[in-house]
Amino acid sequence: MSHLRGREPFANVQEVAQALRPSYPVLCVYRNRLEQAARRFARLFPGKVLYAVKCNPHPMILDALHAGGIRNFDTASLAEIAAVAEKWDDVEAFFMHPVKARPVIATARKVHGVRVFALDHRDELRKICDQLGKDRDGVVAAVRVKTADAGTLFHLSEKFGAGVEEAAELLREVEREGLRPGLSFHVGSQCLLPQAYRDALDLLGEIIAASGVGPVFIDVGGGFPAPYLGTEMRPLEDFMAAIREGLHALKLPSTCEIAAEPGRALVAEGCSLLTQVQLRKDDRLYINDGIYGSLSEMVAAGVRLPSRLIRLEGREPSSETMIYTAAGPTCDSLDMIPAAFRLPVDVREGDWIEVARLGAYSYALATRFNGFHADTFVEVSDSEEFSC
Repeated sequence: MSHLRGREPFANVQEVAQALRPSYPVLCVYRNRLEQAARRFARLFPGKVLYAVKCNPHPMILDALHAGGIRNFDTASLAEIAAVAEKWDDVEAFFMHPVKARPVIATARKVHGVRVFALDHRDELRKICDQLGKDRDGVVAAVRVKTADAGTLFHLSEKFGAGVEEAAELLREVEREGLRPGLSFHVGSQCLLPQAYRDALDLLGEIIAASGVGPVFIDVGGGFPAPYLGTEMRPLEDFMAAIREGLHALKLPSTCEIAAEPGRALVAEGCSLLTQVQLRKDDRLYINDGIYGSLSEMVAAGVRLPSRLIRLEGREPSSETMIYTAAGPTCDSLDMIPAAFRLPVDVREGDWIEVARLGAYSYALATRFNGFHADTFVEVSDSEEFSC
């Protein structure tokens, strides 16, 4: 992993290309944007903001979010817990993965002091109780609830979540075991419907009524969207209004802890990719990053991203544009992104492409297939907007 530490931030991406002339992909971090996104979300959300570390765990990203006031983190593994708990003394990791290995539960509690554990099945509750032993004071067991498909990119309730009756019984069992009862849900990744959160909170109301147990912790999960190309996105305020209405309807005591797990909404616009054209074949551009690297969601989720050409020498790029297919650097023929970018018609070998809004699920999902890996990060001050 390469970070060009010890130097001032680059003024812009053009300066990155000029200084490094990189034949390798470079991820450009806009620290100011990350800090602003963190502060805005915290200002609007009526509770604790848990950054979903899985979205982008790079230290530069975590540093920027911490500087923006994030002190709580949604984690899914010991590695993610350690990444934040061993970095700062003023943060808390929440273990929101519903399925965990027994030794991991014990280590999370004993070594890192984790107090909130998610679950969606009675056998998982049994594992948590076995590993905690008598160390249960203040520990919250948050029952993950299955939600309806809201037309998101990834409907996470296909994998996790208990139905109403099962969740109600789990809440009662949590209380019987001497743990503090909680409820959580996740409406799915890149949710565009604020009503999905209100509907999920209404579902929690049914579970609370059926169980007769008052939760001390409510986690509305993640799914808050990012503004990709072609996305008709409602303002964040609309999502917060739906959540506030849903929480109000639950008539929770003021002592109930409220949490959310934003990922994309905090980091998507905080990072861009600088990738180089290594060969052109008509309308196909062979670049040094692809679906096994930073661009996997362009195929897996159909995400479309703003892009622009950067050329350092020679004639200015043409004002006429066309749509190109991108071919990644690996030898795998699946490493292709149809209709990936709209760029000038005279793109040529040696040009660079900046791909914006790539802070979420880029570095986090990258592999080292064929020895290719985007692991150079630089800080850039000026995040110039572009939309093509």
